[in-house]
Amino acid sequence: MNRRHFIQQISVAVLLVNGKSVFANDLSEFANKKIALRFVIASDGHFGQPNTLYKEFYDTAVDHINQMHKVKSFDFGVMNGDIIHDNIEFLGDAKKSLDNFKFPYYVTKGNHDIASPELWEKTWGLPLNYDIVIKNNVLLFGNTSNEKGEYLSPDITWLSQKLKQYEKSENIFLFFHIPPINWTPHAVNSMEFQDLVKQYKNIKAVFHGHEHDQDNVKWQDNIPYLFDSHIGGSWGTDYKGYRIVELYKDGSMLTYIMNPTEKINELSI
Repeated sequence: MNRRHFIQQISVAVLLVNGKSVFANDLSEFANKKIALRFVIASDGHFGQPNTLYKEFYDTAVDHINQMHKVKSFDFGVMNGDIIHDNIEFLGDAKKSLDNFKFPYYVTKGNHDIASPELWEKTWGLPLNYDIVIKNNVLLFGNTSNEKGEYLSPDITWLSQKLKQYEKSENIFLFFHIPPINWTPHAVNSMEFQDLVKQYKNIKAVFHGHEHDQDNVKWQDNIPYLFDSHIGGSWGTDYKGYRIVELYKDGSMLTYIMNPTEKINELSI
């Protein structure tokens, strides 16, 4: 199936441009736009949660995302926290599942990922807070919890240093499991974070997991904050989905949610 046919099958998409969300009903116009960066983001797999089909949830999401990668390749993927569910013994098995991705991927630590900083870095080869640069785009991945599973705001000292370091970069994308703005019952309201990020006009978007019932886009200070439903766990939206993001060379950005349990057959990839 070619890209034009595929993109016509997506029912809900949002164009993020000029500080607002525009629902795009006819996506055929985007089929030939030049993509600067394309990535996929999922969260909340909760591998090991009792009384759930956690292995099946992972297998379904990974297989479907790999099929999307065949349609049009991803530059990278992100698993944005709550990779496991309160049992550190499942961390290795969860990683084995994610290692089946056919492209590079990165992770953040969620409140149910109760690993020590040392074990986390040993498992993933990455610290709790780190930066990656891809095609002149800066990716900042921040920790928002600890071994006790407490909700934390991002490390403001680290984030401030990194935003200053990359202030001349074209685009910065931020990834945190727990939202630092009090939009939802499970968020952490960090005024330090909010005051910091509004100073940087090159922050293109902020991505969160944690809130399984959220699959929308929220705005503050002309920065979009995006949620991606959940690929596992026992609560949330009535589907288990993930988000695809396409940044175009003209600076606009298209994003949409995929539902693997319903669309995997419809797309016939």
